[in-house]
Amino acid sequence: MYSNARQYCDDLFQRVVARNANEPEFHQAVREVLDSLAVVLERHPEYIEEGIVERLVEPERQIIFRVPWVDDSGRVQVNRGFRVQFNSAIGPYKGGLRFHPSVNVGIIKFLGFEQIFKNSLTGLPIGGGKGGSDFDPKGKSDGEVMRFCQSFMAELYRHIGQDIDVPAGDIGVGAREIGYMYGQYKRLTGACEAGVLTGKGLIYGGSLVRKQATGYGLVYFTEEMMNDHGDSLRGKTVLVSGSGNVSIYTTEKAMELGAKIVAMSDSNGYVYDAGGIDLDIVKQLKEVERKRISEYVKHRPAAEYHPGWTGIWNVPCDVALPCATQNEIDAQSAQTLVKNGCRVVAEGANMPTSLEGTEIFLQGGVLFGPAKAANAGGVATSALEMSQNSMRLSWTFEEVDEKLRRIMKNIYVASSQAAVEYGRRDNLVLGANVAGFKKVAEAMMAQGVV
Repeated sequence: MYSNARQYCDDLFQRVVARNANEPEFHQAVREVLDSLAVVLERHPEYIEEGIVERLVEPERQIIFRVPWVDDSGRVQVNRGFRVQFNSAIGPYKGGLRFHPSVNVGIIKFLGFEQIFKNSLTGLPIGGGKGGSDFDPKGKSDGEVMRFCQSFMAELYRHIGQDIDVPAGDIGVGAREIGYMYGQYKRLTGACEAGVLTGKGLIYGGSLVRKQATGYGLVYFTEEMMNDHGDSLRGKTVLVSGSGNVSIYTTEKAMELGAKIVAMSDSNGYVYDAGGIDLDIVKQLKEVERKRISEYVKHRPAAEYHPGWTGIWNVPCDVALPCATQNEIDAQSAQTLVKNGCRVVAEGANMPTSLEGTEIFLQGGVLFGPAKAANAGGVATSALEMSQNSMRLSWTFEEVDEKLRRIMKNIYVASSQAAVEYGRRDNLVLGANVAGFKKVAEAMMAQGVV
């Protein structure tokens, strides 16, 4: 037996690393959660006795499959597809599909593991899962993307369903890809099972606000966090990394609340606009023309373009909202942000801050909103889409937006209260992990060893 919960967590982490070799992102996600859970396990040794955490770090099911497709020149291409169904204690697996060359089983497992806690925090009945492929939709024709998506779904359809596993979009998977996959799912099953995928087009079962949800939700969470400390986004200088869906709608809502966004980025570099980013230009470049962020300066000559996308964190700001990808803020970037006066960081991407960077923010007195709490708006609205599909109706934009705002407020309150309960006020990393974990743990206890 273990002398204390910390020893148990350390030993379990070593077993996770040994069992899941060469998966650093998954190791990082598990380490962060275990660091938070030691204080809970001290008070609740029954979770150790029943193997709750040991079961939690092991996916219920991992699916890896071949995805053959034919490109426009008639050549056969082969990619690899993934779906990790991590935990279904509180509902069907729910989590996005990511199409990007960097995708591997370790990244999908880290994302699926994070999704367990994120989904729990929403208060909605959804479990944790994630999937995707190393396919890169960039530079592909619509025909190539369609053929890939159809081949991908030809295997995935066996493992999903509106009461089993409900995928959504993520990096590289937008309305186009979801549409192709949903069409193939219907073709293979012969059923109009609208609740099997979320992020669908509005004319065939999609939800208003879904496109904006992750970005809007991030801003609602950030504003709630700041309001709780007597502050707000109004008048603040803000950095938003990335320039995709999450970044664009984070920028839109932050501007509505009076913030000035001065920099955005993509994988090549970043633009700095001292007068404030012109979002209409960014939307035209990214959503319509699918061009690089460097083109921005052609429309705004006073703006500056800098190659090297992580350089965005050298720009002085009050608030930083990382919305690009995992580990984009390392220890050095975190130190630079703190040195330059940044007082608030909230994560719009999944795990965009390294463990070392997170510790620098917490030690430096920065208000820090971790991804599993701050960016839960996307999956929350996906679950609202599932509800609308089940009831065969559609809510207005205002209805969905208000439900989203209320969910994000509740996530902040739950995370903050859990942090206070365990003696770590303002440590929302601990608070979010604990609040998300306890709901799942109680459900697992009630359902026996399964």
